[in-house]
Amino acid sequence: MIFVVGLTGGIGCGKSKASQLFHDLGVDIVDTDEISKKLTQLNGAAIPSIRDMFGEAFITDDGELDRQKMRHLVFSDNCYRLKLEGILHPLIFQETVRAIAAAQSPYVIVVVPLLFETRDYDDLFQCVLVIDCDEQRQIERTMTRSQLSDEQVKAIMATQVSRQFRLSHANDVIENNQDIKYLEAQVKNIHSKYMELSVLYRIQRQKNNF
Repeated sequence: MIFVVGLTGGIGCGKSKASQLFHDLGVDIVDTDEISKKLTQLNGAAIPSIRDMFGEAFITDDGELDRQKMRHLVFSDNCYRLKLEGILHPLIFQETVRAIAAAQSPYVIVVVPLLFETRDYDDLFQCVLVIDCDEQRQIERTMTRSQLSDEQVKAIMATQVSRQFRLSHANDVIENNQDIKYLEAQVKNIHSKYMELSVLYRIQRQKNNF
């Protein structure tokens, strides 16, 4: 069993950038958002259930999930959000477990934006790494990246656990309030730590198997 790190953080905190920096250091990355996109593309495993649950109106002419329409629906009514999660989350979890089993690096990072909200992954990770930044920076970054309004970003943030909750439940934290060089330095430091932990974890697993 490989040493597995769960990486999470609020919207706009820089999870994608941090995970890319780990990847550049040779770490295998499993991104649950990317898995979700594959599941909701043409011929994706989630499309039949989404069509049955929400109707043809939420499937584009290309056979994919209409993400903009679905995003508007689920953030306007929590009941629909839970229905969508009920379809996607089990499929995402199955694909995540398969990807971890196929990983070749000394340790693997699994990016789960809603790690604390779902609790599906509690038994999968040896530690949790939170990418953190102040809330105003979250809003500004997300507005710039996604062309969402201030109100829309705050509505998304309201569906996530608080910053304080994430920080209090993290094993490690990378603070992303400064420039890319500062982020790179923190990633390298944490990477060194996880390389050591992965060796210790492997040794302990071997001992337990005797």
